[in-house]
Amino acid sequence: KNLPLKEEYWGNVNSIGVRSCYDESKRVSESYIMAYLRTYGLDGRISRIHNTYGERMPDDGRVVSRFINCALKNQNLLIFGDGSQTRSFLHVEDLVEGILLQTLKPNLAGIPINFGSDKEITIKELAELIIELSSSKSQIKYLERTEDDPRRRIPNISRAIELLKWKPEIDLRDGLDRTISWWKGE
Repeated sequence: KNLPLKEEYWGNVNSIGVRSCYDESKRVSESYIMAYLRTYGLDGRISRIHNTYGERMPDDGRVVSRFINCALKNQNLLIFGDGSQTRSFLHVEDLVEGILLQTLKPNLAGIPINFGSDKEITIKELAELIIELSSSKSQIKYLERTEDDPRRRIPNISRAIELLKWKPEIDLRDGLDRTISWWKGE
């Protein structure tokens, strides 16, 4: 309905759902930035970070690190739902570049900017790609869909393109290959 997600979309969050702490923490952090900006005149920047992955990132239970960790151990990759839900993934190097541009550009205080990829992939396709790139013997196992799991998630990055001349450069396949190599210690 509201996809790709623009910065003007304020969210529709189940405040008592299983994802509520995650969802609401992002919203309240933006509220704090704006309160400090208004009260103290600070130059606060709002970066809306969407599904980032990459080398040196911990196994935090999110889908990319979880899939890579399991694939390298030849364990089942667990998908919650039928795998048709989509996400977009941004390599951490592209994220850092975007945030640096946002930080250094004047007159962006309090203006939310999405940082993410504008290329969607199904979770099933992501699992298959990680199995392929890691030469894993893992199988995909499907579990019951989790509560409040969005069917699609993709950001609108037109503001970043317009204001910062920023766009992701690292292709998902290349980024995953680099990330898997790092996890292997290569």
